[in-house]
Amino acid sequence: MTRFKIIDKIPQAFRNKYILTAIIFIIWLTLFDSNNLIARYKALRELHKLKKDKEYFTNRIESDRKKLHELKTDNKNLEKFAREQYRMKKPDEDLYIILTPSEDRKNNRRNN
Repeated sequence: MTRFKIIDKIPQAFRNKYILTAIIFIIWLTLFDSNNLIARYKALRELHKLKKDKEYFTNRIESDRKKLHELKTDNKNLEKFAREQYRMKKPDEDLYIILTPSEDRKNNRRNN
């Protein structure tokens, strides 16, 4: 008789074997399966991040190709690039380098 009292306390919807099987199946898919929903969500998030990275690097490659083409075709651009990036100067020139605080920190980290 006590067995029937316990079963009577369970809601009617959970006594149905199909609903109970569906609930167990959903719990299994969510937590225990090798292709569970949590892992799938993390994989989709990683895929989205990788697509953003791919787009960024594709744009970066294209801009670098343009810069390289400019450097190969025009000597003025090549001289400007050498002066800015490598701090090259002509023999009769003085070179003054003015750094922003963030550039100064970057240089200090690089030197230490």
